[in-house]
Amino acid sequence: MTDCLFCRIVAGEIPATVVYETPATLAFRDISPKAPVHVLVIPKQHHADVAALGAADPALAGEVLASVAAVAEKEGLLEGGFRVVFNTGSAVGQTVFHAHAHVLGGRTYGDL
Repeated sequence: MTDCLFCRIVAGEIPATVVYETPATLAFRDISPKAPVHVLVIPKQHHADVAALGAADPALAGEVLASVAAVAEKEGLLEGGFRVVFNTGSAVGQTVFHAHAHVLGGRTYGDL
């Protein structure tokens, strides 16, 4: 998709600070972080949101979660804990309609 921001990042058209990559996933720092560690993990293949990703390709959804775990380890978040957020739909804050996980850590979070 040529108009998708994250697809353009995957294609190398838009720069990003990559922290982890596999053949199927890409993880990069959020440009507007909400925590000391705020990394986005995306499938390189376009899916509008996590529900679409899970329905279309459960194995790829699993690869995204494996990449989330690898990012958390690489960023030193395993011992202190981290939060993973998938926003699905504009009503809950999704602004880029390409499935992505927010890996957040480095501070204390309250209950949801």
